[in-house]
Amino acid sequence: MQIYDYKQQYQALLKKFQVVQYKMAGHGEDILKLEAEQQKPEVWADIDKVTEIGRKLKILTYKQSQIKKAESQLNDLATAIQLAEELPEDYSEQDIIDISALAEDALQELWIETLLSGEYDSGSAIISLHSGAGGEEAQDWAEMLARMYVRYCQLHNFKCTMLDTTPGDGAGIKSQTFLIEGDFAYGYLKTEKGVHRLVRLSPFDANNRRHTSFASLEVSPFVDKSTDVVKINPAEIKVDTFRSSGAGGQHVNKTESAIRITHIPTGIVVTCQNERSQIQNREMAMKILSSKLMEKRLEEQEKERLARLSKNKKIEWGSQIRSYVLHPYNLAKDHRTGYETADVQGVLDGKIQPFINEYLKELDNE
Repeated sequence: MQIYDYKQQYQALLKKFQVVQYKMAGHGEDILKLEAEQQKPEVWADIDKVTEIGRKLKILTYKQSQIKKAESQLNDLATAIQLAEELPEDYSEQDIIDISALAEDALQELWIETLLSGEYDSGSAIISLHSGAGGEEAQDWAEMLARMYVRYCQLHNFKCTMLDTTPGDGAGIKSQTFLIEGDFAYGYLKTEKGVHRLVRLSPFDANNRRHTSFASLEVSPFVDKSTDVVKINPAEIKVDTFRSSGAGGQHVNKTESAIRITHIPTGIVVTCQNERSQIQNREMAMKILSSKLMEKRLEEQEKERLARLSKNKKIEWGSQIRSYVLHPYNLAKDHRTGYETADVQGVLDGKIQPFINEYLKELDNE
């Protein structure tokens, strides 16, 4: 057994743990502050404030428990190496491999979470899919992507609620909007924003020729209420009502309960038709608009940051972030990081976390 190699691995993991520990050093103090604020009588009069404090405490205490778990597993690894060195006949190499894998997995999860330090990273997200040019082919691809993100949410215990959909011309969707609720939903999904490209033998082509299709994903932090950063002037919006185009029963289809809001200064248009009443749809549409205005503000800040770095990562139709090839070979490749896998079906079934992790690490290196 090459004990020296495992000692080197332990030292590398320990160094990584110390970096994570340093980055999370203030969490204990943050927990105490939030717990003290939670006890104030005036806070309990504001249910939104109570909910937000509870959410933040849950995230911070979870991170603290993960740090303790990783530290414990590192200690187990150090003990295993020592025992294997002293009593090689009683301790197998597989024991060290298993313990090392546990410590590495725990540290990897912690490391990724340290990269989600943006102001809105820990919160929920609004995602909107749009098919590109190409009719049924592109609209079918947009629906495939929508399914991929729904499956991703299921795998990660995120609550996924469809807010609006525009059906395609015979197949697929032209657009679809979801509210994704869960810890770090925005932090993870913001890395998916951009254009996704599919290459396959078209099921809509009688000659079974190969086609290339495009769809784009927009991601915004969910803004549940008005903030000082995002304020919407009622005089700057245009509100239209219309009948829902999707499923929803007789009430939805016979009344003009769906809402379309146009923000005149920016040209942003949002719709909501998932709720039963016009009032509920309007309320959610305003939240979607606030979220998209917040994302616009964050994009402007990012553009300024990239300008300082002399880089250009603007997302547009000409700059795809990922390709999914189903013919003549199987490959899903991220063009930003170079990460790729031949398990395209697994990716389309929601297993996109490796792509997300790689891009977060890429951002950390900038």
